[in-house]
Amino acid sequence: MRFSVCSVLAAACFAVGGLSGSAYAAEEPIRQAQPVLPTAPLTITTQDGVKHQFTVELAKTYRQQEVGEMFRKELPKDKGMLFLWPRPQVSDMWMRNTLVSLDIVFIDSTNHIHAIAEKAVPLSEAILSSNGSVANTLELAGGVTEELGIRVGDAVSSPALKH
Repeated sequence: MRFSVCSVLAAACFAVGGLSGSAYAAEEPIRQAQPVLPTAPLTITTQDGVKHQFTVELAKTYRQQEVGEMFRKELPKDKGMLFLWPRPQVSDMWMRNTLVSLDIVFIDSTNHIHAIAEKAVPLSEAILSSNGSVANTLELAGGVTEELGIRVGDAVSSPALKH
């Protein structure tokens, strides 16, 4: 669950600081009630000018961020989930109840990639940290950033992001 430090990961990631017994009790209802989220286009432009297009679900509310990508059995390479934090913060994520590998892309307040956690292990409870303050967190299918040559410093644009 998300507190002042960070949040939940799409798919199955929760914020570290506030995980309590009530989160475990809520697991079953979460699995049965995947929310339908609005989507937006998102482009990552590499430093050599190559543009990669994605369609991302927007996780804006605490509940949407709590559920994220949990229990999903696949994530297409051109899809993802964008966590829109209310203010820049350290983003600590985990893969609890996430069945697919993810690349977790941490986006700074200038809409550039601050850090990437590649090929996060499904169902792992290891903490994946932004290692600094970020404005948003993007989840893509595991291995996509390496495959497309997406790196720290690349620009991210979307109508959903603050400019």
